[in-house]
Amino acid sequence: MATQSLYRRYRPRRFDELKGQDHVVRALRNAVINNREGQAYMFSGPRGTGKTSTARILAKVLNCEKLKEGEPCGKCGSCVSIDAGSSFDVLELDAASNNGVDNMRDLIERAALGNPGRHRVFILDEVHMLSKPAEAVLLKTLEEPPDHVVFVLATTDPQKVSETIRSRTQHLQFRLLPLKELKEHVRWIVADAKLVVSEEAIERVVQLGAGSVRDTLSALELVVASGGDVEQQISLDEFIESFIDHDPGRVLAAVSSAVQFGADPRALTEDIVRHLRDAFLSLMAPDLVQLPKERAEIVGDQARRMGATSVVRAIEVLGDVLIEIRHAPDARLLVEVALVKLTRQNLSTDVAALMTRIEKLESGLTAVRDSTGPITRPPLVDPSTGRAKLGGRVSTVLPTRLETKPVVEKTKAPAPNLEAKTAAINDDEIKSRWPEVVAGQRPIVRALYSAVSVVGCQDGVLTLAAPSEVHIAKSNEHLQILLDSLKRVSGKQVSIVFVVAESKRGRSVARAAQVDDEGEPTEDISETVSTTNSADSAQFDELAKAFPGSQIIDDKK
Repeated sequence: MATQSLYRRYRPRRFDELKGQDHVVRALRNAVINNREGQAYMFSGPRGTGKTSTARILAKVLNCEKLKEGEPCGKCGSCVSIDAGSSFDVLELDAASNNGVDNMRDLIERAALGNPGRHRVFILDEVHMLSKPAEAVLLKTLEEPPDHVVFVLATTDPQKVSETIRSRTQHLQFRLLPLKELKEHVRWIVADAKLVVSEEAIERVVQLGAGSVRDTLSALELVVASGGDVEQQISLDEFIESFIDHDPGRVLAAVSSAVQFGADPRALTEDIVRHLRDAFLSLMAPDLVQLPKERAEIVGDQARRMGATSVVRAIEVLGDVLIEIRHAPDARLLVEVALVKLTRQNLSTDVAALMTRIEKLESGLTAVRDSTGPITRPPLVDPSTGRAKLGGRVSTVLPTRLETKPVVEKTKAPAPNLEAKTAAINDDEIKSRWPEVVAGQRPIVRALYSAVSVVGCQDGVLTLAAPSEVHIAKSNEHLQILLDSLKRVSGKQVSIVFVVAESKRGRSVARAAQVDDEGEPTEDISETVSTTNSADSAQFDELAKAFPGSQIIDDKK
């Protein structure tokens, strides 16, 4: 006689034995105690979280002869027959294999018949697999069910169930168990069943179960059959870390290890895509991530380090692989090529890869600024004297690109009679130093301010001409950064006034955006300022530098 599996042997038979679903237990138990049980329920959630077991417990509660505080006695004839699977009061149907109209009609006919107990409970598992005609037949009964009938619809994908059916049920959502609670449950089962399992194996079993009680106990059973120890298997985290570290060798080693453990290339790819989906959801909608809290934090950290653009591109690339793999002569090779491509995105020239590289560059600049502060440049030196140039004190502006090793310019020591604090420079020098200030900004700021031109500088007020009011509004979002840089370079507070440059179609009144000495923006109407079209040229030059090898077309020419 075959030995009963652990997940069946330790299946909960009372509400108080159900693990990790306190919100569901509370709702059902209170409904029974107050005689307000519904006639149709929908239980949804990941596999192995207790949906079907809870439906059976509910069936026992609704028919128990000695009900006490919303819990079945487990000893009366009704409870015993339901546990044994021989009760006429409970009918279970797998909608995945009985999803036709005839199956539903047969079910409805049985619902009209009498039964020994107070209620007849119909449990439909994987109800989202029903065909549309079968859903229509079921819907009619859900609208006007017999008084003694209770429907429990179980599904792992409630979004696929029609809205009309969902609206006629009380929807209870089941959750994956936290790893800590799941680990305690496994240890209790190991002790109760007198199993010989190492602590390392328990840790591994809980990780493989990923919050699902059934999957965890199935993994535990395999460990017990193997002698109490678990073989180290490849983790999907290895693939994600390979993408983050841009390490093709690591990802190929991960594929090799997975295949050695018996993983099919297609199944492995599907698992990686599911993992990437969790990473994507952790960035966009964390509430939709169906993972234990501890695991969700790990996946969320991976997603942040990888970046949303890279995650989406990886899903797209592997999604294409799943389509091509059907006709591929060597499925493993196809998967390996795709994974290597994802680790070497810096070599790709498609739009998604370029966006990923820009995102990485931006995050890297932010990280440098947050962790080490601004990069310090050496003071400017007058080549004729070899001494520090007046107004050339050390400036602190962000670098235009990241370097693995800082390059320090060797300069002669400043003359001893120069003070540590540089005196303020005049208006002409502010104008001459403006290109240097712009060049030291991060790419998006540099691109915006390269499109404006200097009109003049008088009494510490720098006037800039921008192509349009929209450009002025966008530039104002980063204005404080430029003001801070100007103050460091000039040794005094400098104000900036924007005006709209003269249009090619004629002259017009310009609306100026101005910032006062305190850095607060003000508005003023100034006279029209005539400028050349050098701003447009500078903008195209900056875009060309940001995207080398690309063709930038000026539609104004």
